[in-house]
Amino acid sequence: MAENVTDVYREFGGDRLPPGQRKTDRFPVLSKSGTPSWDRETWRFEVWGAVDDRLELTFEEFTDLPTETQVQDFHCVTGWSKFDCEFTGVSFPTLAEAAGVTEDAEHVMFHALDGYTTDLTLEECMRDDVLFVYEYDGEPLPSDHGGPLRVVTPHKYAYKGAKWVSGVEFLTDHELGYWEKRGYSDTANPWEEERYS
Repeated sequence: MAENVTDVYREFGGDRLPPGQRKTDRFPVLSKSGTPSWDRETWRFEVWGAVDDRLELTFEEFTDLPTETQVQDFHCVTGWSKFDCEFTGVSFPTLAEAAGVTEDAEHVMFHALDGYTTDLTLEECMRDDVLFVYEYDGEPLPSDHGGPLRVVTPHKYAYKGAKWVSGVEFLTDHELGYWEKRGYSDTANPWEEERYS
């Protein structure tokens, strides 16, 4: 049974549909470039930086981690929101526990197969609703939506959730990611319309 976490908006004192957003039943595809290719046999997910145990997991090893299914809302910075998306994957806290994050870690940089990066504070990541997703609506995550693996961040605009994610770097200092270097908000709170810096 999927856990419904669509009430996340209550934390931020807003409505379920953030200001400036329009609800859509479609799931538009947006990315900085084309869809990268991947090979199930050679794909690896890496965790490094301020951790006790550097991890390098095959796809099968990753999907063997404890998983959960959640119903979430998805907010794109370009102005659309899709309600009631069913995602299955591994929660960020589960992965952090497996790697043993050190006390001096403060930020997290997500790395993707296409060279994309995005940063969040460790505190913003340590939520059960931040998921590394490999299934959408009970099916393998389509490649154009970030398959084999993407991050979802229901409390942030979706560019904070890297598609085709291939690794996580735990940082002791703040670094800007791909879109953040290009003028997008580093905090990306949809209920405050934090679209641009």
